[in-house]
Amino acid sequence: MTSEIKFDITLDENKVPESLKWTAKDGGVEDQETKAIMLSVWDSKAKESLRIDLWTKDMPVDEMKVFFHQTLVAMADTFQRATTDDKMADTMRDFCDYFAEKLELKS
Repeated sequence: MTSEIKFDITLDENKVPESLKWTAKDGGVEDQETKAIMLSVWDSKAKESLRIDLWTKDMPVDEMKVFFHQTLVAMADTFQRATTDDKMADTMRDFCDYFAEKLELKS
């Protein structure tokens, strides 16, 4: 069994993303518009992560800040599930709270 996740990126003449869409049919998503994508993959031979970070030129900065915060929180949760290192996951969450406070994302 295989599953496919697909990203369609429309670029302007300067190769800056104008629109981003993604499809994950197994998840019930087809041609869903988005404003930003962060994708990390692990190269086990080189022992390094490879990244694709894209956002459209009309992605609002305030939404980008929220997107980063939510991504950091999700990374802390994933780190805890993947490593069972509760202490470090809590430390990461403390940073997420600090990040949100400094950006005035939480009231």
